[in-house]
Amino acid sequence: MQILSPVFVLVLGVSCKPKTFDSEKELFAYLKTEANGYHHEKVIGNISYALTYRPTDLLVKQELTEGFSNEKVDSLRKEYSNYLYFNLSMSANNQELLNATARNRNEFGVMVNQLVFGMGDKVHLISQKRDTIPMIDYVYPRMYGTDKSTNMLLVYPKEKKLLEQDYFFFSVQDFGFATGEVGFKIHTKPFLIEPQLNFDEIL
Repeated sequence: MQILSPVFVLVLGVSCKPKTFDSEKELFAYLKTEANGYHHEKVIGNISYALTYRPTDLLVKQELTEGFSNEKVDSLRKEYSNYLYFNLSMSANNQELLNATARNRNEFGVMVNQLVFGMGDKVHLISQKRDTIPMIDYVYPRMYGTDKSTNMLLVYPKEKKLLEQDYFFFSVQDFGFATGEVGFKIHTKPFLIEPQLNFDEIL
């Protein structure tokens, strides 16, 4: 039987701990660094796509106020950790999709209906074994031209079988921009021990 050296055990233990950040700004900067595996971008012609994972603690932070307790944090972490949250950002010519592409009232109405009600048919989370993971919900806040991109929060179940594989796929079907289907290959390792916030320093 091989015995691990104390040094190796120490390194192994440290590597398994989640990275912790003292501010949301620091965490967002870490998430947006593509090398860390949480942020993916593609540009096809004048259409830009960006997919960013939103870790559990960012959802927990939205629920907390001053005077929170560790028990409250633990409870919220348990609740939100059952799901995978992704921010999907799309823009055309550095504008929201609605502003950039809808040339008349009918086209505008079709695009609004697609964004508000039909994203379950347009975006797909697919396991390495090609199983489609059903979307639970998504949030699309209308910005009415005040933002430079169309942004939404997508929610999927954090299925064990998905994260046991080496990677999964995220695809966005063509919205009528002649981009074809846009896909991202996402490795699962970063999702096994996701970054956290140090709430004692934040609130």
